[in-house]
Amino acid sequence: MTDAARIAVIKGDGIGVDVTEAALAVVAAACARVGLPAPVEQPIAAGAGYFKETGQDIEPGGEARAGEADAILLGAIGLPSVRHADGTEISPHLRLRDRYGLYAGVRPVRAYPNAPQRLADPRAAGIDLVILRESTEGLFYSAAVHNRSQVIGDTEVRDTLRITRATTERLMHFGFRLAERRKARGRPGLLTCVDKANVFASMAFFRRIYDEVGAHYPGVAKGYNYVDAQALDLVRRPWEFDVLVMENMFGDILSDLAGGLVGGMGMAACAEIGDEVGLFQPAHGSAPDIMGQDKANPLAAILSGGLMLDYLAQRTGTAAYETAAAVIDDAVDAGFARNLLRPMEFGGDMGTRAVTRAVLDLVGG
Repeated sequence: MTDAARIAVIKGDGIGVDVTEAALAVVAAACARVGLPAPVEQPIAAGAGYFKETGQDIEPGGEARAGEADAILLGAIGLPSVRHADGTEISPHLRLRDRYGLYAGVRPVRAYPNAPQRLADPRAAGIDLVILRESTEGLFYSAAVHNRSQVIGDTEVRDTLRITRATTERLMHFGFRLAERRKARGRPGLLTCVDKANVFASMAFFRRIYDEVGAHYPGVAKGYNYVDAQALDLVRRPWEFDVLVMENMFGDILSDLAGGLVGGMGMAACAEIGDEVGLFQPAHGSAPDIMGQDKANPLAAILSGGLMLDYLAQRTGTAAYETAAAVIDDAVDAGFARNLLRPMEFGGDMGTRAVTRAVLDLVGG
C-alpha cells in the first residue's frame, strides 16, 4: 500500500483558513476515491496574524519543516492592518519560494460551463491554457527577500531585473515537458515564449535559451509573442494558446488578466514548483473583509489541491495520485455543467461550506 503523503499545511490569514480546510477535505475524498490514504497534515503557523502575536512571520523551524514534507499547501498570507516597520507586507511564503528555488509558477486558466465568461465570443468557452511564470528572478529579484532596490535620496529608485541561464534553462525544460504532457492529454502541445526581446537584452537572452532548450523537444510546437501583444491576444484570441512561458513580472500581470477572463481570482489555482519542493496555493489574497462569513469561493484552493496531487504523482511515481487529481478536475467541471456550483463570488447562492459540500458529493461519485 502507498504510504500517506506528508503535507505541510500553512492556513495563514483571513479566508486562507476556510479555503485550506475545504481543499484538504476534497483532497482526502479524492484520495479515498482511488484507494489512496489521506495525506498526513503537518500544520505550520505563519502569516500576518502570527506575526502580530509573536513578532515572527513563521513559527520556529517552520521553513525547514515545510521543505521536508512531500508538498506544501498554503491558504493565504497577509492582513492590510499588519505590516513591517518599513510598510511592506508580511510574506514568509516569498522566503519559502526563494529558499527552495520554486522557479516554476504554474497558473492554469480554464473556462468552466456556467461560470462567468467576460468575452462574448463563443470560442471563449474553450479557454484552457497555462501561464508558466518564472517565480524567483525577473524584476521581483529586487523586491522582498533580496531587497536589491537602490534608493537614491528622494529623487530616484532603481530596481534590478535578473535573468540567469541556470534558472531559465530549468524553467524552459519544465515548460516543454508540461506542453508534452498536455499534448498527451489532447491539448495542442504549444509552448509560447512571451518576452520583450525587441527592447531588452535580458529578454533576448530569455528567448535565446528558449530556442536552445526547444531544440531538445521536436514534438512540441513553438511560438513567440511580445508581452504587450500577448496582453492584447489574451483578450482577442485566448483560445488559441496552450502554455505561455514568461518572466516573473510579466507572469504576475498576465495571470491576473487571464484569470479575469474565466471568472476571477476565486478560480485561480497556483503551483510553485522547484526541483525538490512544491508549494500549492490559491492565487487570491486573504480577503479579511469576508473572513469567517462563509462567503469565500474555495474552488481556487480546491483546484490547487488537485495540482498538488498531480505533483505527488510525478514526485512519488504513484499514478493513482494523477487519477485523484483528475477526479477533482472532473468534479468541478461537472459541478458547473450541472449548475451545482454557484459561488457567491459569481452572484450565486452558495457560500464556502455549500460549495465544498457539493464538490465532495461529486468527488464521491
